[in-house]
Amino acid sequence: MKMNLLRAMVLLLLAMPTSLIAMPKNSPLAMCTRSATLLACQDGKGSYYSVRSEGNTFYLRGYDFTSRRLWAQTNSLYGTLTFFTGLASDGEAWVGYSRRVGWTTLNRVSSSSGQRFKLHCSLIAGCH
Repeated sequence: MKMNLLRAMVLLLLAMPTSLIAMPKNSPLAMCTRSATLLACQDGKGSYYSVRSEGNTFYLRGYDFTSRRLWAQTNSLYGTLTFFTGLASDGEAWVGYSRRVGWTTLNRVSSSSGQRFKLHCSLIAGCH
């Protein structure tokens, strides 16, 4: 199964600091809990994920209800660069990097299903 752009954006954004909003269970937004090193979230549709940090490394794990896939991703930060690799329960693997330049993040992702794309995200212009 191919990794879609929305899933890739979520995976990339998970590595960045986030503020948490607790929403009702039937809300499409995620309900999250957080400790010093762990963020765990579940949305109203049945998908969930967690992010655990150890120094400059982030370990992401989750389940996508729509595709019925478990997935795991590891992000490693080196200054303004973040390298990541991931694997899903259907065998799809992906690799990529994010580079922060001011208020913009430049992302490149390649997956074992043959997809490759660039994603540029800016606080002002959004992602494209």
